[in-house]
Amino acid sequence: MKKVVGTLIFLVAIANWATAQRYAYVDTQYILESIPEYTEAQTELDKLSEQWVKEVEDKFALVQTKRNEFEAEKILLPEEIKKQRLNEIKTLETQAKELQKKRFGVGGDLFTQREQLIKPIQDQIFNAIQAIAAERNFAFVFDKANQSNLLFADSKYDISDQVLRKMGIKVDKKG
Repeated sequence: MKKVVGTLIFLVAIANWATAQRYAYVDTQYILESIPEYTEAQTELDKLSEQWVKEVEDKFALVQTKRNEFEAEKILLPEEIKKQRLNEIKTLETQAKELQKKRFGVGGDLFTQREQLIKPIQDQIFNAIQAIAAERNFAFVFDKANQSNLLFADSKYDISDQVLRKMGIKVDKKG
């Protein structure tokens, strides 16, 4: 009998604890778009990306031009010149691929720039979310942005504007 009462008390305590958990959600996309520094950083990244795309495309266009020239002339060229031209084309192609990887690969220039410009803003957001969660005793804070598995969220649990205010950003109530 004591075991049953003990188990029952334990289950009631667990149920109380589970219902006492508080939760909220944020929309990080909305938060980011409300931060002027993020918009500026994204604009700068877009400009760099466009510049680097053109640079890489120009390299590949040069490779294609050299290849076309070679194909047009190869019948007339001696074997040694053919090998030399093919090696030049291969070298140019390798350089183009290396440039592409340097600019857009994992750990490349775009990644590094994004890390320098965007990560500090993301860290500020995370710190603000953490502070609000601690102040208001939230057990969970979900993010409804970007392919979230959050299927429904009542707006009364949205703390996105609070996060922005915590970061010192004036917000107009989102609609």
